[in-house]
Amino acid sequence: MSRYTGPKAKRCRAVGANLYGNDKFDRLHKNYPPGQHGQARKKKSDFAHHLLEKQKIRWTYGLNERQFRNLYDEAARTKEATGTVLLKFLESRLDNIVFRSGLCASRDQARQFVSHGHVLVNGKKMTIPSARMYVGAKITFKEKSIEALKKLSTGLTPVRPDWLTIDEKAYTIEVNALPERDQIDQTFKENLVVEYYSRK
Repeated sequence: MSRYTGPKAKRCRAVGANLYGNDKFDRLHKNYPPGQHGQARKKKSDFAHHLLEKQKIRWTYGLNERQFRNLYDEAARTKEATGTVLLKFLESRLDNIVFRSGLCASRDQARQFVSHGHVLVNGKKMTIPSARMYVGAKITFKEKSIEALKKLSTGLTPVRPDWLTIDEKAYTIEVNALPERDQIDQTFKENLVVEYYSRK
């Protein structure tokens, strides 16, 4: 998977939100978009609003455009509200669940932890960050990896979702249910993403 290696603060400024879960992006010195005309006040078109919201959600979860579009197309084939299903798909990714558990400081960190082979799902090694978890899945970590995980999680004060059960002493995560819309970031406007792809 292609990975963004550019300045993260620039993306956060572009969408006006902390995309990476790191506290330092809550304290950006410049609260206007990047670029030569970032401070110029100009009205955004509807298309610009739709595009920015799509980018905000895509960047938050760390997907490239093709991955995000494929996930959207899959959500659109279901009988439920496309935008809500898309967010549920994104939330149920393995790397996101490891991040949501509070054991890693960011999704990038969680993604690296998964891809390097530290994570087990129901006792079997899983190295695919995008693997979609299901109700009843139990996520654990290799015994040799727990010491590194302790260092990563030191000092973190995450808000853990109700649909996960986290045992901080045993370093286990269990998926009790799939998230409902009211348990997912309320700042997301997924209807704009649906409108963005519908007009293309």
